[in-house]
Amino acid sequence: MIVELIAFGLLASACLAVYFDEPIYAVASTALYFLFASLLYALNGALFAAIFIIAIGAGSVSVLFLAGEMLGERGNKQGNKLSLRGILLTILVAFLLVLPPSLISISYMTSTLFPTLPFEAILWNLRAIDVLLHGLLILSIAVGIAIILYERRNGD
Repeated sequence: MIVELIAFGLLASACLAVYFDEPIYAVASTALYFLFASLLYALNGALFAAIFIIAIGAGSVSVLFLAGEMLGERGNKQGNKLSLRGILLTILVAFLLVLPPSLISISYMTSTLFPTLPFEAILWNLRAIDVLLHGLLILSIAVGIAIILYERRNGD
């Protein structure tokens, strides 16, 4: 039951990060996403991966927060109202996406690539690909921010 609740929190925070227009709320939802992802890794026995996700999450959240503050519009504050209806609808959609897997038992997952290894071992052994993709994501965000700031400086 705890895994299903964490999965719901993971999906709800990811959906809310996309839904929010205000950068600070989107970054806070992204931070929650990284927290729930690290909890799932820790519950599956990959403690090093959980710590690494927390470290990657802290770096990503700080970069996204600074980018949102530097690149965000300062004067348009009245257009960024949060509607409780939209937030609740987003959480409801996340709940509906988590509901079918929680009704089906997924405790004994096997892979077709490695049929003899349990899910925890696959999660731990294929961690290098995930690390590489996280690094590329952070690099692309940093390059995009640098390009936008360069264009702003030359445009002024």
